Amino acid sequence: MFQCKARWGVALAVLILAACSSPQPKPQKSQNTTPDFNSLKDSGPSTPVNMQAAPEPIPVREPIGDAGNKSPYKVNGVTYRVRNDVKGYKEVGHASWYGTKFHGRRTANGEIYNMYAMSAAHKTLPLPSYAKVTNLDNGRSIIVRVNDRGPFVHGRIIDLSYTAAQKLGYLDQGVARVEVEALDPASLPAANEVLANSDGTAGLAEDTTIKLPDNTYLQVGAYSNATQAREIRAQLAAAIDYPVAVSSVQRGGKTFYRVRIGPLTQQRALATARETVEQKQLGQPQVVYE
Repeated sequence: MFQCKARWGVALAVLILAACSSPQPKPQKSQNTTPDFNSLKDSGPSTPVNMQAAPEPIPVREPIGDAGNKSPYKVNGVTYRVRNDVKGYKEVGHASWYGTKFHGRRTANGEIYNMYAMSAAHKTLPLPSYAKVTNLDNGRSIIVRVNDRGPFVHGRIIDLSYTAAQKLGYLDQGVARVEVEALDPASLPAANEVLANSDGTAGLAEDTTIKLPDNTYLQVGAYSNATQAREIRAQLAAAIDYPVAVSSVQRGGKTFYRVRIGPLTQQRALATARETVEQKQLGQPQVVYE
């Protein structure tokens, strides 16, 4: 009897050790959820990057797609309803920010999160949309493009990218009291209106003539299929006068093939390249710095 109990004890110990040592599946970020930042460690890059000169996005009318706009949706037992439009939305609350934890991962609307872009996550604004965010402690204001869901933490109304939070001056504090005001699409120009007025001069000249950092690129997408990436590169190379390249990167043990336009040195060139990508329906590109 003692031998039998001993064998069972050894077997049980082996099973417990096996369970503890086996690799556990990593949680996947669903289309309409952002993990609770109280339970996840997040940070900026290991070496701080000065992004104060990073240009803000030029707000334009963009179609509201299905991706990321499921309504209602539920997170942590709370039900959220996506707004039908953004007109009249203004709210005061606290902003947080997210960085390396999600850098390179999919946002709620299927784009690739880039902590160096001027983007944001919001619980109920339709994706994509644009918003003006003002830090009420220091008066700084920025424009961000909302392409993700979150933050699902009580009292926080928006999650900004690393760059956006840096420009608002609250990276070290982690949280800031802000006012968020959505930009009405009816008041925004279409992408092709940004570049040309009726007299043939450039529209929004103060934005389109801005000189960009030398390491500015427009990332069209990151694909698991190399052939698809090369096909998209060929389409873009035939349509624009800027360099288009495919580069590979390892993420989570998988290889992704990034299609990037650039480097781009002028905001005008960036806007033109973005418009070409959208006209060809090749995706919703994001600005990256590398």
